[in-house]
Amino acid sequence: MNRQIEIRSLFDLDRTIAAGLFEGKRYPWEVLGEIKGFILRLGETLDPEKFDHPAPDIWIAKDAKIAPTACLNGPLIVDEGAELRHCAFVRGSAVVGKGAVVGNSVELKNCVLFDGAQVPHFNYVGDSVLGWKAHMGAGAVTSNVKSDKRNVVVHAGEGIETGLRKLGAMVGDRAEVGCNSVLNPGTVIGRDCIVYPTSCVRGVIPENHIYKGADGVVVRKGI
Repeated sequence: MNRQIEIRSLFDLDRTIAAGLFEGKRYPWEVLGEIKGFILRLGETLDPEKFDHPAPDIWIAKDAKIAPTACLNGPLIVDEGAELRHCAFVRGSAVVGKGAVVGNSVELKNCVLFDGAQVPHFNYVGDSVLGWKAHMGAGAVTSNVKSDKRNVVVHAGEGIETGLRKLGAMVGDRAEVGCNSVLNPGTVIGRDCIVYPTSCVRGVIPENHIYKGADGVVVRKGI
């Protein structure tokens, strides 16, 4: 089970400007405490012909589409072709990948969105990583703090102690999370998974599976 939650089992590192952030790590949540510093270091190396630098800790690709009502706080990198729509709210420490979409009233905090990831409607993504072309339906959110405020444990067979009080979800490449679903702290969604709308998900969903509910996880066929 542990191999299914390792970085290279979940994410194609050729699909993010933040590949260096994951170097030397085994599990993706190990990057969460380093996102801020990584952005500040990487930002200073970005080509000024391709990236605007409107604030000391913000870099935005010149061809990115940023709504005038978006609220952007650094550290932040918005890669080429990304789109931040009406009332998108970036609290800081976020990487938005090439062609990614951050939509209406979406909030980002301490997270990495790989290229092509989409969080287009009323989503909260905090202390999380969303892989290449991962998609969260309207109202789907990552819950990043347990009710008892204890450190988050990732339940992959045996529990893996993360040492983190704040940990949202690790959502693999091309995963689809249905509308109004909640991904509980420490949830891992494998590549090419589908999560049914209004689901309350916890634990690890292996790649190429469909999550219909806690007692209904089935292999995804036809892909």
